[in-house]
Formats: sequence, C-alpha cells, structure tokens
Amino acid sequence: MRLILLGPPGVGKGTQAERIVNAFSVPHISTGDILREAVKNETPTGLKAKAYMDKGELVPDMIVIDLVKERLDDGDCTDGFLLDGFPRTVAQAEALDSVLSEMNSPIDSVIQLYADEDEIVKRLTGRRVCSICGKAYHVMFLKPKIENICDDDKGALIQRKDDNEETVRNRLNVYETKTKELIDYYTDKDVLISVDAGGAIDSISSEIINKLKSLDAVQ
Repeated sequence: MRLILLGPPGVGKGTQAERIVNAFSVPHISTGDILREAVKNETPTGLKAKAYMDKGELVPDMIVIDLVKERLDDGDCTDGFLLDGFPRTVAQAEALDSVLSEMNSPIDSVIQLYADEDEIVKRLTGRRVCSICGKAYHVMFLKPKIENICDDDKGALIQRKDDNEETVRNRLNVYETKTKELIDYYTDKDVLISVDAGGAIDSISSEIINKLKSLDAVQ
C-alpha cells in the first residue's frame, strides 16, 4: 500500500500513522525526519537543504521532492509506504505524482483525518510537556501521577506557547486554507478516504484499516 496521511494539528496523525504502518508492514516516512537525517549525514541533497535552512528560508519544493525520492528508493519501500507531512500543496502533489509515475508506484490512497475544531482546540490547549525531557501529557486525557509533575524526571509540566487557544485556532485556519485545494486534488483523483478522528482511538484505527483493506482487496 502506497499511502499519504493528511490532517490538521491535534487530529492524532502520529497515533494513527503508527497503527497503519504496523497493520500493513510499511515504513512511516516523515519529511521532517528525512530532512533532518539528510542534513545530519551531510548528503548532497541534505547540504542543499541546509543552505536554505541556515538562512531561515523554506527549503524549495524540488529539494524536498529529491529527498522523498531518495527515501522511496530504499529497499524497505518496495512493498509500500506511508507519507506523512508531504505533500502540503497541489504543486508538491503534482511533483510527487511525477516522481511516483517514473517509479511506476502511484499512490493507492490518501487518508484525510478530520475532527471538529472545538475538539482539536480542547486537545491542543490541554497539552502539557515536561520542561526537562519534553514528554507529553494532557490535563484531561493523559494526566501525570502527580499534578503538573513529570512521571519520569519530576520536571515541571508547562504549556507550549503555540498551544494557547488563539494560536491553535490560527494554526487550524492556516491549515484549512492551505489544504483545501489539496483535498480537492485528491478527491478528483478518486483516492481520498476521509475519516472522522473525533472519536475513540481504537474505533478510528479500525475504520481506517478496514477501508484500506477493502481497497486493497478491490485492487
């Protein structure tokens, strides 16, 4: 299965990505991870990316595409992959389609996770992280044993600056604006699967996996 995972901040992409890759035995490819790895290893493409990052500029699409292509060329992607964090725009999607066409590996499905805005705001504004190790907690869903104290190293739990309500709602608005055309693009290609991620984690996972297995059976 060759898959793309889309969804706004706070919708639970990380949790569902882990379950999808386990169910289908495919690698989870995060563009953020491969970018950092390429820069760390000083690969030719990584050095090109670093030149932009050092100046505080966005890495151009074609460099990101080259990084993705290099990763997809690895042997563990032979039987499929889950792309997370890319593409973010229609231009990136078109470039990705071109690369995958050359590799004779078209996308099978694009999974769009969505949830009510107020639910996402509740999730993100309730998030707390350890000031020492960065471990994540939640005031409602994942409480520490001792209030406001990390279970592991007893560090104080803090709210990240970008987890206040105003910032969260702005991030969601930006995501919605930038992603609408991308959703339309994949809808027109008849590869989009939309899943309500506002319910229980296990139920969401089951719906995603069942839909993908049905798709795989048809193919």
